[in-house]
Amino acid sequence: MYFDLLLTLALAALHIPIAIADQTTTISSTTNWGTWEGWGVSLAWWAKAFGTRQDLATIFFSTSSTSYNGASVPGLGLNIVRYNAGACSKNTYNGDSMVVSPKMIASRQVDGYWTDWASNVSTSSSWNWNVDANQRSMLLSARSAGADTFELFSNSPMWWMCSNHNPSGSDSGSADNLQSWNYDQHAFYLAAVAKHASSNWGFQFSSVEPFNEPISSWWNGKTGTQEGCHFSVSTQATVLNYMRTELNNQGLSSTIIAASDENTYDLAVSTWNSLGSTAQSKVARINVHGYQYGSGSRDGLYSLAHNAGKKLWNSEYGESDATGSQLASNLLLDFRWLHPTAWVYWQAIDGGGWGLIDGNDDSATTGAVSQKYYVLAQFTRHIRKGMTILDGGSDYTAAAYDATNKKLIIVAVNWGSAQTISFDLSKFSTPGTNGALVKRWSTQISSGDKYVSYSDTYLSGSKFSSRFATNQVMTFEVSNVVK
Repeated sequence: MYFDLLLTLALAALHIPIAIADQTTTISSTTNWGTWEGWGVSLAWWAKAFGTRQDLATIFFSTSSTSYNGASVPGLGLNIVRYNAGACSKNTYNGDSMVVSPKMIASRQVDGYWTDWASNVSTSSSWNWNVDANQRSMLLSARSAGADTFELFSNSPMWWMCSNHNPSGSDSGSADNLQSWNYDQHAFYLAAVAKHASSNWGFQFSSVEPFNEPISSWWNGKTGTQEGCHFSVSTQATVLNYMRTELNNQGLSSTIIAASDENTYDLAVSTWNSLGSTAQSKVARINVHGYQYGSGSRDGLYSLAHNAGKKLWNSEYGESDATGSQLASNLLLDFRWLHPTAWVYWQAIDGGGWGLIDGNDDSATTGAVSQKYYVLAQFTRHIRKGMTILDGGSDYTAAAYDATNKKLIIVAVNWGSAQTISFDLSKFSTPGTNGALVKRWSTQISSGDKYVSYSDTYLSGSKFSSRFATNQVMTFEVSNVVK
């Protein structure tokens, strides 16, 4: 009798679908880390080589699936475009011409529009608005594909504004290369480009950034491979004041200034604290690059920006890990501690693992879509502009809420051994509908799933669970959620 009872209970248990979680994270309904402004990419330098490729514009800037190399690739849906105002030209004026670093890479030379200092009238022969056609073509294609937020940025002032006429940097790298009498001219140039775009290209730049990693000392004219310029903090402050004036003079008072695009979180804190209140008042948003990766005071920079009433973007991130592991790790750290309201990748197409698609700008050839691309898609296709960024409750989770559609987005990564992770939505007044399908998408870091959709996860009360393999990224969409 006792054996029969045990056998009956054991057989019955086989039919009860109980998922025992190895980890549980609780999604907060009350935190608000800001309204998401979007995902983006810089156009320099890949768009100089591939600017006429409509398939690439669709892949990067829409959510449509596109045939590429015989496979269907889901679009990333990037909506932010960072356009680089170039610093190069090949002309000679009054016996002066641009000095080129002996190690300069040709594909990284971006033509600028103001070719000599004879006239600041943008319709004069000192200006050439026909250059940089490919990068501009991709800019307009991105807009047609769905991009709606545009930033104008500078890697270096025009070559003739530089002390050594070399837009790769000063001869030492640690000295300012913008001539003091051209501080205002640099600001005027960027404002004039922004005005020309507004009048002739069919859109307005929402922000202008006059610097790129300005405090760093690797912008060396003798060894540089790209455009770059060192700016001391005091010079940055002076240029920022001119930048606001010149934008206003062009009738672009609604175009904000972003600064200073320092290389790391810690450098961003140091530069901001040293700018002074006058220059700080001209800046509406702090831009920072994510090259400190897993280190640095993300939370310190967020607190500084928040207390100053400034928005915060991670305006450039990139690395050579084509598997997507570093991207996922650092992106989740940004969501957890930095709390940016936008996130921008550096090179959409590049070699050595840096590109989302492998390619060579110099030969204008493209290769395979990297696994990193699909890892990024887990975020960009679901956390969309206008959503509220929530606290995901753990370092392995990001969360966003779509109030219009009453939809909760969760992106999570499992770094350890295979395990079941549960997501607790009990903090929401309505945590979805019991028994409802929770849509999920999966990408395996390194190799395996490439943004594959599944319909096998269901809400049980205020929780749902999913089995994660090692290094698996998953995105979940929960419907009918009310905060």
